[in-house]
Amino acid sequence: MKEKKLYAILNISIILLTLAITICGAASFNTGRAFNAQNQYSETIKMWGAGVYARNSYFKAPIFIGSDLTVLLLVVPLLTLNFIKSLKAQNAENYIESFCIFCVLLYYSASLAFGVSYNFLHLAYIGLFGMCFFTACFLCARLLALQIQFENRNEKICSFEFSRGMNIFLIISGLSLFAAWLPDIISSLLQKKPLALIEVYTTEITYVLDMGIISPLMFITFALVKRGKFMGYVFARMIFKLCIIVGVMLPVQTVFQLLAGIFIPLPTLISKVFIFVILALFAAIFERRLKRQTKCA
Repeated sequence: MKEKKLYAILNISIILLTLAITICGAASFNTGRAFNAQNQYSETIKMWGAGVYARNSYFKAPIFIGSDLTVLLLVVPLLTLNFIKSLKAQNAENYIESFCIFCVLLYYSASLAFGVSYNFLHLAYIGLFGMCFFTACFLCARLLALQIQFENRNEKICSFEFSRGMNIFLIISGLSLFAAWLPDIISSLLQKKPLALIEVYTTEITYVLDMGIISPLMFITFALVKRGKFMGYVFARMIFKLCIIVGVMLPVQTVFQLLAGIFIPLPTLISKVFIFVILALFAAIFERRLKRQTKCA
């Protein structure tokens, strides 16, 4: 009972904190307060100058705002709906769906906590990141315990069929993350220069998360699914969900950049946006098919 109450408190706290963060972020769209500043690489950078992203670059602020709006209008309703369902019944499917959504929020909160210039919401970013991290860990532990419990009885908690297309998707997606970001890093290292759009930042958090965690997890999931492991199914569901959200988020980010008057070359749109939108469409198809064909205890 205490565990259920704590889980409910965490859900409510995360929903309220996410609402506050995303509303403040989305309300920061104001292109009329930009100013120039010199960064640590002795370059003159155009800064955003408005709202919580005032000390972020003019190029990156619209990206953050697009992320905030997507989370506000898509992820928060999904989290709220799933929380209501979990109050009525706690089963494997509810745990899996909650794990997927919290992992999406963990990715989002990590991007804020480590990627956004210091502002008055910094403690809120830390709080959201911490709560999402521990909630995702709790759900992952619960799902792993279910797998072990059923394996000890020589039973399967879920009967699922992972198609060849889904396997190919995991491999292509894992490689695509490296194809999208690695050339930028290699080019900067060879030229002995900072990243082209590093601007006022010390690192690209997206590169770290995508190449350091998400891409390897896709290959790990592929291996687990091949062995018929329940956690492979769980991670696959999470990856599909994350790909879908990112596929929606990237076009929204691009729209805000275009509204801010930022020119984006066509090759960049193809490599950094279009490819991920296509992957998101396949992810949506695969997630729906996988959920429909799977029955969990």
